[in-house]
Amino acid sequence: MGEASIPKPIKFLFGGTAGMAATCFVQPLDLVKTRMQVSKGVEGAAKPSTFSVISGIIKNEGISTLYTGLSAGLLRQATYTTTRLGIYTWLFENFSTEGVPPGFFMKAALGMTAGGAGAFVGTPAEVALIRMTSDGSLPVDKRRNYSSVFNALARIYKEEGLTTLWRGATPTIARAMVVNAAQLASYSQAKQIILGTGYIQDGIFCHFVASMISGLITTIASMPVDIAKTRLQSMKYTDGVPEYKGAGDVLSKVIKKEGFFALWKGFTPYYFRLGPHTVLTFIFLEQANIAYKLHVLGIAGGSGGL
Repeated sequence: MGEASIPKPIKFLFGGTAGMAATCFVQPLDLVKTRMQVSKGVEGAAKPSTFSVISGIIKNEGISTLYTGLSAGLLRQATYTTTRLGIYTWLFENFSTEGVPPGFFMKAALGMTAGGAGAFVGTPAEVALIRMTSDGSLPVDKRRNYSSVFNALARIYKEEGLTTLWRGATPTIARAMVVNAAQLASYSQAKQIILGTGYIQDGIFCHFVASMISGLITTIASMPVDIAKTRLQSMKYTDGVPEYKGAGDVLSKVIKKEGFFALWKGFTPYYFRLGPHTVLTFIFLEQANIAYKLHVLGIAGGSGGL
């Protein structure tokens, strides 16, 4: 009874708040990951490393540039993460029978469903985020210079039309389904296995270990779809002709021109963003759920519901 007692609006609120809190810590790594993904490989030139990108940004644009796009990152979490975690925790409880959680493949299916729904809602903020974080890598005369996420959304709508706000929606939704199937299912499964050993009790350390395992699995699985999404959402048109025709075209061109492993370009900042973001999001979410059960519902010793 207690496990299903947190009202749905509160679940959605906790999901979005947890994602927004985590984003405040990892936004610089998101910017570095985007810059690396939109950089085109030049034959004979050294490939940019995480360190070289960070040092180049600080040297040429200033340290505060690392937080460019934070408003878009927060709006993305407010829309995407609120929806996906709210739906996932609700589905997770509905598919648990007498306190027994659903199996791994059911968890993956629930994650895909929640992720797809969240991604559709969050795509406009995602487009704004990609453009704001990649803007500094463009020549000065081609920069869009959005002042905030709301300025970005208004200008995109006015200058390029409503549908541009959902540009790259297909790979965004595909990436979200992959990310959530991998992230949410592997987190729940890793946590279940860790607790099953009897060596680690349910608490912040357990959530940390499960999150880092989940983050690694998710990074490996989702990066190729992520690079397709990033290139599509940041591309410009030349004489009315788009740089890429679609996600498949991005992947084939990247493999052909930059090599197969370029699909995992930006792996380090991606993992060190996704890992801590996963850790912080799940820790914030689980602790919020436990605190609500204890202080509002009067249920001591309740689980975080994941």
